[in-house]
Amino acid sequence: MTRRLLAVHAHPDDESSKGAATSAFYLAQGAEVMVVSCTGGERGDVLWPGLDPRAMADRDMAGHRRYEMARAQQVLGVQHRWLGYTDSGLPPEGEPLPANCFAVIPLEHSAAPLVKLIREFRPQVLVTYDENGGYPHPDHIRTHEVSMFAVDAAADPSRYPEAGEAWQVSKVYYDRGFNSSRIGALADALVAADADSPLLEEIERMRGWMGERPDTSTTHVPCGEFFAVRDDALRAHASQVPPDSSFFFWPIELQQQAWPYEDYELVRSLVESTLPESDLFAGVVTESAQEAQA
Repeated sequence: MTRRLLAVHAHPDDESSKGAATSAFYLAQGAEVMVVSCTGGERGDVLWPGLDPRAMADRDMAGHRRYEMARAQQVLGVQHRWLGYTDSGLPPEGEPLPANCFAVIPLEHSAAPLVKLIREFRPQVLVTYDENGGYPHPDHIRTHEVSMFAVDAAADPSRYPEAGEAWQVSKVYYDRGFNSSRIGALADALVAADADSPLLEEIERMRGWMGERPDTSTTHVPCGEFFAVRDDALRAHASQVPPDSSFFFWPIELQQQAWPYEDYELVRSLVESTLPESDLFAGVVTESAQEAQA
């Protein structure tokens, strides 16, 4: 059985800003990778004034972002599925979320299509966000809740029997791409390369923003050779990722030298592996391997 990785994200573009190089890395090794977008990102704004053409984005953001997602999927080579829910947006504090958006649909309903996908795709590894969503956007938080609910439900044959044969995910990870160890290593490398760099002020701002936040990552996937693929996938989401975005702040060569990894936290595992890891599939024995050992 082929190794299979399922990455569950809130919006189109999240699959490119979080774990895209990991996806490309495992695809190159012969694994299957599926990306799920829980919402269509239709309440997003055009974040790049220079977007051209932009008439469709102004008229039909949902349709425009589907085109962008298709381009990013082509760059990455992953399988992709839409969960089918409407972007919740980010209302000002005190304002209610829109009716029927992803974040307000009861969990037992919003998780049902993900349960079906898990049972059909049969991944050994699932990657999602932590309980704060990575950052506190309602859709990111709901993505965490739906992912964890669906992992449990997919393994229980008494739940959602219409969704297919039960499947147990072996390992669940949270994305930890933005962590203090990585930022510190990149900052130190940039200072060493150019003590007068005009980027130093931005570095200090980043370090201040990170503060004393602990680094909880357990797993560092050595995917540096695919950082250019990641950046090309990000550029496919041109309405959301301007050319001067902070995603492109660090030169690729510096990243490959100082921190050639994407980082994750192992939060559930039914197999044994030694931490820290360098492989999301560490400890996972596929059916073909089991047959070879028999």
